[in-house]
Amino acid sequence: MALSFCGSDRGSNAYSVDKGVLDNGCFVDALNLVPHVFLLFITFPILFIGWGSQSSKVQIHHNTWLHFPGHNLRWILTFTLLFVHVCEIAEGIVSNTWSNHLHLFLPALMGFIAATTSVVYYHNIETANFPKLLLALFIYWILAFITKMIKLWKFAEASLGVQYLRFCITALLVVLYGLLMAVEINVIRVRKYVFFANPQRVKPPEDLQDLGVRFLQPFVNLLSKATYWWMNPLIIGAHKRPIELKKIGKLPIAMRALTNYIRLKDSYEEQRKTEDPEKSPSIWKSMYRAFGGPILLSSTFRYMADLLGFAGPLCISGIVEHLHNSTEIDRTNKVSNMTFGVFFMSSTELLQNTSVLAVLLFLALVLQRTFLQASYYVTIETGINLRGALLAMIYNKILRLSTSNMSMGEMTLGQINNLVAIETNQLMWFLFLCPNLWAMPVQIIMGVILLYYLLGDSALIGAGVILLLAPVQYLIATKLADTQKSTLDYSTDRLKKTTEILKGIKLLKLYAWENIFCDRVEETRGKELTSLKTFALYTSMSIFMNAAIPIAAVLATFVTHAYIEEVRLSPAKAFASLALFHILVTPLFLLSTVVRFAVKALVSVQKLSEFLQSDEIGDDSWRNGEMYMSLEIGKKFKYHGDQLVRAKMKRSYHVHSALCWFVSIILNPVVFVCIGEWVIQVNDGFFTWGSNLSTLTDINIRIPTGQLTMIVGQVGCGKSSLLLAMLGEMQTISGKVYWSKEGHSQYQEIDFCKNRYSVAYAAQKSWLLNATVEENITFGSPFNKQRYKAVIDACSLQPDIDLLPFGDQTEIGERGINLSGGQRQRICVARALYQNTNIVFLDDPFSALDIHLSDHLMQEGILKFLQDDKRTLVLVTHKLQYLIHADWIIAMKDGSVLREGTLKDIQTHDVELYEHWKTLMNRQDQELEKETEMESQTTLERKTLRRAFYSREAKNQIDDEDEEEEVEEDDDDNMSTTTSRRSKIQWKMCCRYLSSGGFLMVFLMVSSKLAKHSVMVAIDYWLAAWTSSNPHNQSLVTRHCFILKLSFLGVLQHRSYVPVFIILCGAGIALCLITSLTVEFLGVAAATNLHHNLLNKIIHAPIRFFDVTPLGQILNRFSADTNIIDQHIPPTLESLTRSTLLCLSAIGVIAFVTPAFLIALVPLAVAFYFIQKYFRVASKDLQDLDDSTQLPLLCHFSETAEGLTTIRAFRHEARFKQRMLELTDTNNTAYLFLSAANRWLEVRTDYLGAVIVLTAAVAAIWSTSQSGLVGLGLTYALTVTNYLNWVVRNLADLEVQMAAVKKVNSFLSTESENYEGSMGNKSFPDTIKIKIHDLCVRYDTMLKPVLKHVNTHINPGQKVKKKKKDLSKMIKKLFTSAFFFLLYPIYSQFERKIVIDGIDICKLPLQTLRSRLSIILQDPVLFSGSIRLNLDPERTCTDDRLWEALEIAQLKNMVKALPGGLDAVVTEGGENFSVGQRQLFCLARAFVRKSSILIMDEATASIDMATENILQKVVMTAFADRTVVTIAHRVHTILTADLVIVMKRGSIMEYGKPEILMEQEDSLFASFVKADM
Repeated sequence: MALSFCGSDRGSNAYSVDKGVLDNGCFVDALNLVPHVFLLFITFPILFIGWGSQSSKVQIHHNTWLHFPGHNLRWILTFTLLFVHVCEIAEGIVSNTWSNHLHLFLPALMGFIAATTSVVYYHNIETANFPKLLLALFIYWILAFITKMIKLWKFAEASLGVQYLRFCITALLVVLYGLLMAVEINVIRVRKYVFFANPQRVKPPEDLQDLGVRFLQPFVNLLSKATYWWMNPLIIGAHKRPIELKKIGKLPIAMRALTNYIRLKDSYEEQRKTEDPEKSPSIWKSMYRAFGGPILLSSTFRYMADLLGFAGPLCISGIVEHLHNSTEIDRTNKVSNMTFGVFFMSSTELLQNTSVLAVLLFLALVLQRTFLQASYYVTIETGINLRGALLAMIYNKILRLSTSNMSMGEMTLGQINNLVAIETNQLMWFLFLCPNLWAMPVQIIMGVILLYYLLGDSALIGAGVILLLAPVQYLIATKLADTQKSTLDYSTDRLKKTTEILKGIKLLKLYAWENIFCDRVEETRGKELTSLKTFALYTSMSIFMNAAIPIAAVLATFVTHAYIEEVRLSPAKAFASLALFHILVTPLFLLSTVVRFAVKALVSVQKLSEFLQSDEIGDDSWRNGEMYMSLEIGKKFKYHGDQLVRAKMKRSYHVHSALCWFVSIILNPVVFVCIGEWVIQVNDGFFTWGSNLSTLTDINIRIPTGQLTMIVGQVGCGKSSLLLAMLGEMQTISGKVYWSKEGHSQYQEIDFCKNRYSVAYAAQKSWLLNATVEENITFGSPFNKQRYKAVIDACSLQPDIDLLPFGDQTEIGERGINLSGGQRQRICVARALYQNTNIVFLDDPFSALDIHLSDHLMQEGILKFLQDDKRTLVLVTHKLQYLIHADWIIAMKDGSVLREGTLKDIQTHDVELYEHWKTLMNRQDQELEKETEMESQTTLERKTLRRAFYSREAKNQIDDEDEEEEVEEDDDDNMSTTTSRRSKIQWKMCCRYLSSGGFLMVFLMVSSKLAKHSVMVAIDYWLAAWTSSNPHNQSLVTRHCFILKLSFLGVLQHRSYVPVFIILCGAGIALCLITSLTVEFLGVAAATNLHHNLLNKIIHAPIRFFDVTPLGQILNRFSADTNIIDQHIPPTLESLTRSTLLCLSAIGVIAFVTPAFLIALVPLAVAFYFIQKYFRVASKDLQDLDDSTQLPLLCHFSETAEGLTTIRAFRHEARFKQRMLELTDTNNTAYLFLSAANRWLEVRTDYLGAVIVLTAAVAAIWSTSQSGLVGLGLTYALTVTNYLNWVVRNLADLEVQMAAVKKVNSFLSTESENYEGSMGNKSFPDTIKIKIHDLCVRYDTMLKPVLKHVNTHINPGQKVKKKKKDLSKMIKKLFTSAFFFLLYPIYSQFERKIVIDGIDICKLPLQTLRSRLSIILQDPVLFSGSIRLNLDPERTCTDDRLWEALEIAQLKNMVKALPGGLDAVVTEGGENFSVGQRQLFCLARAFVRKSSILIMDEATASIDMATENILQKVVMTAFADRTVVTIAHRVHTILTADLVIVMKRGSIMEYGKPEILMEQEDSLFASFVKADM
């Protein structure tokens, strides 16, 4: 048939113009072509000729600058216009039946092209900022509006109304063109780019001018927003180069934590003003006021998506129903509807066309998934913004938190970490699910209505089954939440015990207690596993209910329908109902999840509210940074003749000082007043840590300006508390602390740049940042090379820094655990020295240092460096030999001041106290040989660092070789090879995980999964055969005729399908239960085996392993990685297998029904392959970025809470807040990009699923398959849309999660200690003799020996002291290594032999040998639990023996005063006791054991001299018949020994009784003693 614009029927009225030109329908349609042709003619040259050379003059993201008014409205109207044009095209094609009237659809087709061109043209003009070119669009909208108005006017004249579809479409086009014309007029009005003399000038937003802002979702056009097209370069680029932090850039200003914090804080504080000021503000109200708008927008998108979701079942019903019916409407009917020579049809007639329904189904799916992803994105963005705001609020509160809350245990570090890591995430996830709360009821109601419309009363039976089982789902979800909470509690307890074991592993191995404490962890793990099994059971039931409820509902509905309905079930209604049941189950399943998260959110808000209402420290303007000095810190002012500048700076400084002082007097309980020569004065001070009892009583002290003040006293007398009280950290019961404004008349020219409100504070417990050595020392102050070097030298840190792999740029994280205690302490002191503040507080800085380092620090750091600066120094110390250097002394006892004054005053007025000190003093009158000593002072620490970092580098190299993805590529590397390595699924680790679960469970899981999905397909196939069995279903007849033809035999035949259907459904439900149980319990079995093996490998690893492996890395295996294996991998594995099998079965069914589908499947499979290929690589990189940026954020919170007093003393709150905001924004950026990448994937897989549905529908329309099978194929095609993206996401998630299995597996190859011996459990006698024969020891096969040919012997009962001229600490390590090389079996040893009482200890089992020895380490280690547990974990001693040990350690009275006595609580790490008291408990622990050999490894380093003197006497008496080996850095404590061994460079230099060695003039030991007398 010949093509013709006005039709090929010459006899028709299509070419007649007798009644006028405009009365000819073909001419009117031709007139409508003119605007479209005009636009294409004008715009194509502009779009395609040299457009690329145009760009914005400002360097911005020019392709995202959207600044014309009505931008979003224009895009929405254009998309609507495109949809209407599609409807117009469809109506024209369907109306054109027997002649080719091209004018029915050709103008609509051109209109579609023109509308598409208009939006492309507009986008290019807007991003290039050439508004004058919009004039072409303005003319187009006017012309299109006029031509469509003419067409509508002619339809109205011909009495064609809304009953005809073409009239309605034309009316809609008129409205749309009119609105677009109005939008264009508004652009002209606002921008004035034409018809006005002065066009408006616009500036791009700040975010787009900042090229560092890479998250462009808020700035791109609607199409890019909906499809995440702007993510393409990032995701495709990730396939070539890994995504790094600099690649994702910064967040836009509106999404940064500070912006959202201000919004939330304003909403929170506004409630205090508008409502009852005494009532605590509601966090819920604050969240709603700050973030309610986006949630409402997301809910709107969700409503639209849910409503469009019902189009799928309805379209399937229409396609199946009209598939084999006659599509040709009666010609007589056509002739009666002829106007303008063409046929006019109604919308009902159009929707009876299966091709139209297929296209509508496709468009509905595309729109539904677009709105759904938009809803997801808006809620996720809002949730992330809320989390950032909450983190900022929590951090701001932490910086103001009362110290007593932390010290009294009211607010622990764990609680703060939970708030940061758990509670904020709970609220964020609740916000993600929030739109479901009000969207789900609408979805359920609509689903039930549609089911009733299709099936009648029987639909109510199926809906009733779902509603009856919904409470069961809720009950399971509630139980699941409770079980998860208990699991978390057990997990936290297990991790706490594991952490304690790892921190005290050396002690446990020395005491042979590792198995005891390992059993404690295993016991807790057993409880955790019991809870995990319960959790797995409830999870299985939840999965089972979700899978079984649709089967049960379909079974009840269709069986009921077969018996109570007279009309047989048609395929159209059956499969539409099946799809509706699947839609109906989803909200009911989500309901339980949403309710669970809502309950969690309520609990989280309650905890957060309690935290925000907790006690704060005094809101002092001098403390909180509101009046922070803007002057430069850390540089001494030097004069170069510029007196004018100096005078101006001086005047501004004094003005600022006066202002600060005046405000401080008004606001501060810690008052600043002019008190002359005293910088600090405390009058009648009573201070407490939160209890009713005073910790410090009747404090009246003065701190002189610019002088050295020392605070001395016994352990636990309140020295550290006094410092904190002066800093305002303690609660004041009565009295006042006065701080002088420090008149600058004397030092103003030298010190004018110092911040007089900041106090350089070094706490007794060293606190380091997770940062470089340089950053820890400078601590935010400007770097001054000369000053930095002077501080490094004063603290003897340069030799240690030289040994670090990157010098002072080496990161020292995890509270500095990769450094020794002395090195950590010296870095903290260096930090205080470097800060150019007027006041310095040092709390026992010598506790972890030996005499040489202490003297050097005293001479170079305190007396020289600080005194030369004329700074006020307050020093807490136990070293009384330094009292001669003090300008002012404060002696304390039992929380009060015993005496205050100069040393001369105390000598005059308190002779008894002075004489007591004199007996303890060991003054140092000679300067040490600095160069020689400096080389030897840190020899051991350097060796330790060298060994540790060398071994770690070697270990990392081995790990890198094992991990292909970490191998470095050459410059010309093959990108595809790199990508394949990065995106490779770790199948080896999958096999390792599955094998850990057991081969039987794996077999059950695989077989049950395959059987289940086979049965599911059989159920649906049987339903298709059942509904297609009646031949009358194949023709279009009325229901009345159908009932008349239905015979009794037909009814029987119809019901004969029911028994088989019931059996199949029952089998499907049973298999759903089996599959859910097998997957979850496979996960439990794998988790059990992996953790058990990991714990045993780690606990029984050599000490060397812990030297070279960071503690944080080991803890991550037991915390994050174990948690992933326990709770994350099983559901991911279940979801992956289920989604994959569903998609495969769906594709198989579609191919079976319509084999032609396989042709279209090839390009679809290729597209899917590339989508998942690009996504998996990018997703892994972004997931890694999210994880890597989250850890520093959590560490920053924890280290801030730990170092709160230091931060507040330095007044660096503002700097730490800024750092927290940066870390939060960085983490939020990674999370947002990860979320956007997920949306990128889901949009594409959803669109791909829609194409699959369209292809299946078209193939079914062209095929000759039974209608039942067509319904089956289309229903399965819909499931592909839902599950296709989950296949990819689960695959990517599993790939990331398998990394946890890989990390755990890497530790399972750790070599264990050799616990076996060739001799039995032979015990030692009470008195023993030790012989060491020609012993050589080295730490590693690549290192030189540290002990060389050592020969010595120790007689029974001797008290042996090790000392060396160089450094006692070095001897401690070297000799301890020699004497206890058995503790380090990984060391390579040769020519070794240590004999105890004739027994070669190499032949003894390690447990036997270690259980006979006792050692007291320098660093005190206590475990959480009770005092009894810490003294006697084996529970073999009586209470009398424990009390005796406590009495010997001077702790009996203190323990008796505690509630519970021996069962009194010891908190984590013994934090409820002072450092000195902890060391005394360790002494008592050794006394309890009463072993034959006792080694004291600088055991008295943290206690005062008086207590140490008592303990030395106790050791001599209590262990008179035992062998005692003492390593001490206080020289006077070793003079009473029976034997002294002096070593140098790994060899014994001197050996003998101390009195004999001292008589030798050339003796090293004698010279050492003389130097310290």
